[in-house]
Amino acid sequence: MDELSIRIRIANREFPMRVAPEEETRVRKAAKMVNEQMHTYSEQFGIQDPQDLLAMVAFDSLVLQMKTTENLESTEKNHAFSLRELDSILTNVLKQDDL
Repeated sequence: MDELSIRIRIANREFPMRVAPEEETRVRKAAKMVNEQMHTYSEQFGIQDPQDLLAMVAFDSLVLQMKTTENLESTEKNHAFSLRELDSILTNVLKQDDL
């Protein structure tokens, strides 16, 4: 599979990247989101240092990722419990039909 050579701009710096064609849109959107979040933090908190702004974006992104992971794990546990319950009900129904 061929990779694309692209350049993305984050905090007024360009970064060359090689990405799979199907990832290009996602990578460009991510760069745009980082820049927008940096701009938001700059306006909200009056911070101008790009390094501080990037640290805040990275921190918030990690917190969001952790929350998403925890929610996914909780959902998976709930689904597993529901499937065990359903299996138990169906097993009981099938046993009654055998009688």
